[in-house]
Amino acid sequence: MVEVFAVASGKGGTGKTTSTLALGMALAREYDVTVVDADTGMANLLFHAGLTDAETTLHDLLLADTDGAVSAATYERHGMTVVPCGTSLAAFEAADPDRLRHVVAALAGDCDVLLLDSPATLAARSAVLPVVLADRVVVVLQPTIPSVSDGLKVGEYARSYGTETAGVVFNKVHGDLGRVADRVERQFGAGTLATVPDSDVVRAARDAGEPLLTHAPESRAASAFREAAATLDPEPRRPGRVADRFRDVVPAGP
Repeated sequence: MVEVFAVASGKGGTGKTTSTLALGMALAREYDVTVVDADTGMANLLFHAGLTDAETTLHDLLLADTDGAVSAATYERHGMTVVPCGTSLAAFEAADPDRLRHVVAALAGDCDVLLLDSPATLAARSAVLPVVLADRVVVVLQPTIPSVSDGLKVGEYARSYGTETAGVVFNKVHGDLGRVADRVERQFGAGTLATVPDSDVVRAARDAGEPLLTHAPESRAASAFREAAATLDPEPRRPGRVADRFRDVVPAGP
């Protein structure tokens, strides 16, 4: 049994990948967790997870004529199973995004929690698939009008496909949010999972090619992500539901 979460933002630069890995590591203390870099056009999870030398990535699994096993692109790192995506433009163009449902369905059978690091835009079909495939979406925001506005679009899109919103992670926060959190919670219809302070240790972790919870486990930012993970309370569901859900809500064709 598994629950699939899409970690999304609607805007680049909010700290989505940092959040995905941090939530995954925190959840891995209790659950069997798999993290997938589903941002096939602008992948960077491999840099954060120290997997720049990965021989096989998600791109290889998305090729139309591939017969490779999904396990070939899985790597055990930081107490989790990690599926990185490559950064080649040619590989992105050759990939068939519809195959993502097969990959996710295969991975869902072997874990308790599956986290999809989602693209920062809803402009392309490949970008919205993680939200469609997920049971719930975690929306990562900065407390700015553009970030909240784009995040609300993610929430609306998720609802249109029956994907629930698990909650909001406010990231890169300076000072007190004041009433911003209350207003955003009302708009999303979901609570705040964590308020993560802006911190030099987060940037240092990224530069070191390490997840935040490995690089600075006692930092305030790391503690905030652990609190968010504790609030998520995963609800494992039938693994086959992932492929069924995709088939029901996404029409065939380009």
